[in-house]
Amino acid sequence: MRPLSLLEARVLGVLIEKAHTVPDSYPLSLNSLTLGCNQKTARDPVMNATESEVQGAIDSLKLLHLVFESSGSRVARYEHNMGRAMGLPSQSVALLAVLALRGPQTSSELRANCDRLHRFADVSSVEAFLEELAARNEEKGGPLALKLPRAPGAREPRWTHLLCGAVDVSAMPVAPPSDDFVATSELAALKSQQAAMQNELAELRALVDRLYSELGVSKT
Repeated sequence: MRPLSLLEARVLGVLIEKAHTVPDSYPLSLNSLTLGCNQKTARDPVMNATESEVQGAIDSLKLLHLVFESSGSRVARYEHNMGRAMGLPSQSVALLAVLALRGPQTSSELRANCDRLHRFADVSSVEAFLEELAARNEEKGGPLALKLPRAPGAREPRWTHLLCGAVDVSAMPVAPPSDDFVATSELAALKSQQAAMQNELAELRALVDRLYSELGVSKT
């Protein structure tokens, strides 16, 4: 499959999202689909596409068998066919849709933002499907996700989709390798260990003071 344009990826993402969030209105009309593409919330980047531009993206996606027009309605309505066309499970389709709609995200962010499309049990299951998308072989069309280098000041690396083609990471700021970097969970564990050691030290000091007192020995 050829790389998609930014608008084509947005159209596909909106169709996948709305299939789960507004099932009563799905498949979507051109007007509803355009409103979804230009939505101001939960979108990165924010777009201002016209109906004719969205229609052009739909027609291109239909040629790729990623979108098709439903029959039996006076108004043309559209639905996605991504899972079948690309041989992807629903979990992977949900992840790619959220990445196409919201831009690069961490595994934790993806788990939260995918909740209405697919409820992942934990972050590790999200990462398992992302790794599978990143390792997708060329016979199936090549990788569809990429783990980006950890940015300066960030606790976790972010993931991005490759529906629009390869991503140039060479110009992205990268956090220098450092043994001093500690994740939030590790920091909490260290604080807990420190508190336990302080309590043990206080108990030992109290025991030593009591022994000195019982033996009648001066600590000096």
